[in-house]
Amino acid sequence: MTTTEQSVASTPSPAADSAARNLWMHFARMGDHPARPVPVITRGEGAYIYDDRDRRILDGLSGLFVVQAGHGRRELADAAATQAETLSYFPVWGFATPPAAELAERLADLAPGDLNRVFFTTGGGEAVESAWKVAKQYFKLRGEPAKHKVISRAVAYHGTPQGALAITGVPKMKKDFEPLTPGAFRAANTNAYRNPQFDGDPEGFGRWAADRIEEAILFEGPETVAAVFLEPVQNSGGCLTPPPGYLARVREICDRHDVLLVSDEVICAFGRHGHTFACTKFGFVPDIITCAKGMTSGYSPIGAMIASERVMEPFLADKVSFAHGYTFGGHPVSAAVALANLDLIERERLNQRVLDNEQALGDTLRKLLDLPIVGDVRGDGYFWAIELVKDKSTRETFDAAERERLVRGFLPAALFGNGLYCRPDDRGDVVIQLAPPLICGPAEFAEMEQILRQTLTDAAGVL
Repeated sequence: MTTTEQSVASTPSPAADSAARNLWMHFARMGDHPARPVPVITRGEGAYIYDDRDRRILDGLSGLFVVQAGHGRRELADAAATQAETLSYFPVWGFATPPAAELAERLADLAPGDLNRVFFTTGGGEAVESAWKVAKQYFKLRGEPAKHKVISRAVAYHGTPQGALAITGVPKMKKDFEPLTPGAFRAANTNAYRNPQFDGDPEGFGRWAADRIEEAILFEGPETVAAVFLEPVQNSGGCLTPPPGYLARVREICDRHDVLLVSDEVICAFGRHGHTFACTKFGFVPDIITCAKGMTSGYSPIGAMIASERVMEPFLADKVSFAHGYTFGGHPVSAAVALANLDLIERERLNQRVLDNEQALGDTLRKLLDLPIVGDVRGDGYFWAIELVKDKSTRETFDAAERERLVRGFLPAALFGNGLYCRPDDRGDVVIQLAPPLICGPAEFAEMEQILRQTLTDAAGVL
């Protein structure tokens, strides 16, 4: 690259310059701009995004675990336009709209068991917040007001609202916003790679991990615990999959102590694991499902809390209401887009595509295990993580300075510059997260592996 070309490449575009001056970006360090130009994404097509220099980048994270059907799907945009021309907005505060009613029925049909009651939000964190509030009021209506606490898992992320953040098990994400909503407590997660309790017996490890949830319930007192929140595959910490029998045992524990089980599927639902809801794949029926992201493939914002008839029953009593809601929850345009997206997923058999290709995706990523920096590759469906280590033989992780150089300094720009958008993350140990659109196949898997190989080989130079 010539000096002139380097100058042009480093010159911020008008959108990047405007963003540096006015846009408060999420989970982003703002002090680096405008000295370091803000990356600007201008369009998407299929599994690829394009920046303001018209570089093509493979979207290895589906935006943010969202774009199941890929970018640029005209039928989803058309569904939004058609609904906006008919009815652009009306709240579901005591009213219904045809798309909201139809979507609620569709989700009830797709959910397992008798999870038939759908409360709409605009995102996942709001769905988690709603689920905790429902759990608290549910037990109050049953005459058990002391049951208000929640058990979640270490390093688990459940959202940013004050209640959802309290449920989140990542201390460094919470410290700037304390005091949080009281009543949330933690149990061990299922990170077999890092847990010395794992001795090569997955079922035994699953029993041990599930028993830690029961231990937490007993320690707090079952008469005070309202719910257990868990993701079928835990995101934060790097795609922590459930050992065999683990989720069924947690279900039994919750039943034994009259505790609601919430399956947080904000990431895991809508095909990410080859089923509409991941709890179906992993063989358990929760009392509540929280979901969002992939419901519309990101073409319009929506989320939902889906509750069982058992949970709904006390709310049907005379003069009882759930005093909670969101202005844009169940937005008619978003609901119409979600219906079109569910049609698309079914028509193109994207769930089956994931089931057919998940082994190939895992096998392709596991090729990276020959690199000294790669300690573990784990995941399920189209949701995978690569754990990076300082010393492969001892599994030693990186210190704070090394994390700074690697996770925030080198990897994001290097991966993006090499043509792959994905997520370096160190909320637990250092991982790279991958969740490609469900339309991807072996060709995209190979491209991801090649870019990751080049980038992780180069990473040795910054450590």
